[in-house]
Formats: sequence, C-alpha cells, structure tokens
Amino acid sequence: MGRLFSVFLLATILLGGFLIIRHDKLTLESPVGKVIGTSKAEIKNNWFPRISTHKLNNTGPAVSAKSAIAVDFATGEVILERNSQERLPVASTQKIMTALIVFENAELDKMFVVSKKAAGVGENSMGLTAGEKLVVRDLLYGLMLVSGNDAAVALAEGVAGSEEAFVQMMNAKASALGLKNTKFTNASGLDEDGKEQYSAAYDLAVIARYTWENYPEFRKISSTVGEYIDANAYHKAFDLYNDTNLLTTYPGVRGIKPGFTWEAGLCLVTYAENENKKILAVILGSDDRRGEMKEILDYSFSFYGVKILHPALDL
Repeated sequence: MGRLFSVFLLATILLGGFLIIRHDKLTLESPVGKVIGTSKAEIKNNWFPRISTHKLNNTGPAVSAKSAIAVDFATGEVILERNSQERLPVASTQKIMTALIVFENAELDKMFVVSKKAAGVGENSMGLTAGEKLVVRDLLYGLMLVSGNDAAVALAEGVAGSEEAFVQMMNAKASALGLKNTKFTNASGLDEDGKEQYSAAYDLAVIARYTWENYPEFRKISSTVGEYIDANAYHKAFDLYNDTNLLTTYPGVRGIKPGFTWEAGLCLVTYAENENKKILAVILGSDDRRGEMKEILDYSFSFYGVKILHPALDL
C-alpha cells in the first residue's frame, strides 16, 4: 500500500510540474499579448489615381489653383489634373487624416477630456473649454463641420496621449497608404514657424477616398450641414454649421472638407455623385475654391456625359 501511495504521489508531482511548465509556455507564446488602446485591424489600400493625358491647362477649365485633381471614385481614372503631386501646404484638409486616425483607434462613444492646450489652440474653433468632457463622435463633428483646431488637438491627445505622438501615427498611416508626398507636423493643419508640413492633391485624394470608403460614420459627419450638440453635465451646448463647401448649392455634393491658411490659400476636397458617376476632386492654393470646384465638377461629370444644373450657383 505504501509503495502504491509513493507511485501515485510521484505521478501527481510530475503531472503538476508538466501543467505548470505548459501554462508558462502558453503564456509566453500567447499571440494576443497586452493591447494598448483600441486600434482596429488595418485595411489595406489598393486604390490610387491613374494619371492620364487630361490636363487642366490643356482641356479643362481655367483655374487659379496651384494644384488640382479630379478622379473617378470607382476606377481611379484621373479626369483632369494640374501639378497634382506637388508638395504644398494643405491647411485643414489634413483634418481628413486626423479623422481617419481617430476612426482607426478610438470608439465613437469614448469620452475625452479637453486640455488647456486644446482649448487654447486658436483660430478656427468649435468653442471648447478646458476641463470639458466630450465623446469622440461630437468632437469629430466639431473637427469636420467648423474645422475646429481645438477639436483636432483634443482628439489627438485623447487617442495618443499627446499631439506629437498622434502626428507620428498620421505620418505612419500616410506611409502605409503608399503616399510619397505627405508629411504632417500637427493634427490641425495650422501653419507653424520653422516646421514644414505638406501634402499633395494626389495624396489627399487617396486619403479622402480611403476614409470615405471605409468609414460610414465619416460619410455621415462630413455630409452634415448642421449639428446641434445639447449641453449636459460634462459640457455646454454647441451649434455647428458646415457652410464652406458646396453641400447646399451643387447637386450631388456629399462633402468632404475645406481648408484655409495664409500660406496654403483656399483648399477644398469634394466628393459628389450624379447618375451613378462618383467624382472626387481636390484643389489647393485657389483664389476661389467654390467657383473653381464648381467648374471642375461640371467638367468631370460632362466627361461622362452627365450635365449638371445648379441654378443656385449661376445667379
């Protein structure tokens, strides 16, 4: 009996040791690991504009824009372009990338605290006050509708801990998308002395198309004319309007984002669809972004035999 007990005890010890070792091995080899943040699976980009012989300065409308491109959203065929890969400041149109990084790394109902830096960034603002707490979705409305620089910084800090870390994510994403002429130094698009940041009409078309195609909430937000955010225990009320695009005047326009700084000039990224044709257009450094975008869209749709009537713009 004693011998049997000894054998049983030895077997128990050996089995327990094996399980401990096995547990350690499983823990060490776990493919999950510790997850920091809420980063989602990256979607591969397979869409790039296909440059053709159609040039603004040859066959398209005469415009003042330093750079422009109009692309068939579905196929990538370039309908017209001018200096579309020239590196230029792009002002707040780079907030499209800011929004993209947020969609990839934060839940829309997560609440972020507004820092003193975010509240005090200046120029275009949704009116945030330091210490307020807003959900990501509401900050995105402030980012896209009124081009709030305060919203851009609040989102950057909420996602990455600091604007600087967020900018690293922006540049990494630009590289992952296959872009060659894009570099960001902040989340807002503001000009900064001694810091060079730029993109190109071609690159912005890729960023805009990728974001529009993959994030339905982005489409909803950027196509919204007005959004009222009720006050609650965490923040005051916000009344936001999107009045610098062609949403209410050009048939078929759904968004996306205007921008302006003194260095960049007037910039505009626009998505429009009519009669099953989808056009994505970008103009940078324009003297009249609305008028010139109208001309570019007219030309682009007519390229496919679609005539657009827009009496509100022809007065």
